[in-house]
Amino acid sequence: MNDMPYTPEQFMNAEQEMDQLLEQSAEKYKVSTNAMFAKLSDLANLTLDDLKRWSRANSLWPMQFGLACCAMELLDFGSARIDAERKGYLLFRGTPRQTDVMIVAGWVTKSMVPRVKRLYEQMAKPSYVIAYGECATSGGPWWQSYNIIQGIDQVLPVDVYVIGCPPKPENLFAGLMKLQDKIRGNVVGDTERSISENARRTENKRV
Repeated sequence: MNDMPYTPEQFMNAEQEMDQLLEQSAEKYKVSTNAMFAKLSDLANLTLDDLKRWSRANSLWPMQFGLACCAMELLDFGSARIDAERKGYLLFRGTPRQTDVMIVAGWVTKSMVPRVKRLYEQMAKPSYVIAYGECATSGGPWWQSYNIIQGIDQVLPVDVYVIGCPPKPENLFAGLMKLQDKIRGNVVGDTERSISENARRTENKRV
């Protein structure tokens, strides 16, 4: 014997009717969107995006740590000869929670990979990685060694590669400038660059 007061069909019909009544009552309280304020909100969002990119690009805080011999060149980067303070690159911090740029200077052994990865995960987001030198880029002279990984990009997402063995501090300065361009959105990928160059050459031939 069925003790339910309604059949399933009657229950579904009652639920649909209730939804319709709720929609009709809610239409009375709808407020028309003001086009002026809608466009102002879009403009504010665009301005805030540009402001965020500008602030991130001009306040790069690298982490103060080194792994191998390239760290000596990293120390030279802080000298008065380079004068990296004029671009805002010299706020090296001793804790990952106050940094947003990791400069991997030197070879990375397999035993150091968990420590480096933990430091990266503790950094402020968004965070960026610079592979500084041949060892951090591809393993360097020890790329076939049993305990050296062939580049930090096997563990972390690398934004900028700085070549050299050892790389000069000027190379790191150029790498940080390239990172700023990438944060601002001014760096074009190789595919897009080759397409634009081919289009430009074709246009010049037509002229």
